[in-house]
Amino acid sequence: MWYLHDGAPPHFARQVRDFLNVEYPNRWIGRNGPIHWPARSPDLTPCDFSLWGHMKQLVYSEPVNSIEESTARIRVAAETIREDPTVFGRVRASLERRARDCIDNNGLQFQNLP
Repeated sequence: MWYLHDGAPPHFARQVRDFLNVEYPNRWIGRNGPIHWPARSPDLTPCDFSLWGHMKQLVYSEPVNSIEESTARIRVAAETIREDPTVFGRVRASLERRARDCIDNNGLQFQNLP
């Protein structure tokens, strides 16, 4: 298993990097990690462009009233996504479309993808 993070300041803390070096030796991608994530690189990570938005829709379709309720909804949302055979097909198609757009733009930033 690999770990990827975006280099946000909290993720860049020495304590976090030390933890990742122990738990994912030479298998994490991020700022000052063993595999560098280039600054301003096009975001092609499926979790960022697909999974989290879909999960948020499922979890926050109604207001959440407690941490316990939030935890329970996250678990149900994860199971719902895992059981839906169409989700990963859509993610794969979106990744291919984004990769093509990235290539067409010579690796530069791009926006407003369908």
